[in-house]
Amino acid sequence: MNKLKLSSQDLVRSAKARIEEIETGDAIALHGDPDVVFVDLRDIRERQRSGVIPGSFHCPRGMAEFWVDPESPYFKEVFGEDRRFIFHCASGWRSALTVATLNDMGFKSAHLKDGFTDWVEKGGPVGRKD
Repeated sequence: MNKLKLSSQDLVRSAKARIEEIETGDAIALHGDPDVVFVDLRDIRERQRSGVIPGSFHCPRGMAEFWVDPESPYFKEVFGEDRRFIFHCASGWRSALTVATLNDMGFKSAHLKDGFTDWVEKGGPVGRKD
């Protein structure tokens, strides 16, 4: 087996050091704010199994760079709106990597530091997959 130069955890730590992380309680307080969009990066099966943040926008992790880019044929209009974008996954790892990349592209965004799992544990609202 090849020895990696960086582990996945090294990448996550590096990303988290240079992005905006939103604590769960603060994110729950922002829920319902019309100027905030929660973006769910989780796989459809995770969303079906665990539920969703009501009103969140689903963006599969592999499409984020293309969906936020206005020059991409895959651009989604929601990402052209003047709103605050908070990305999340289950534990905050995938969203940290995604937000670091999007910020590098010039797309201002933040992520839910401890992910959807912590959102549920802290009593954030949960709906069924929309």
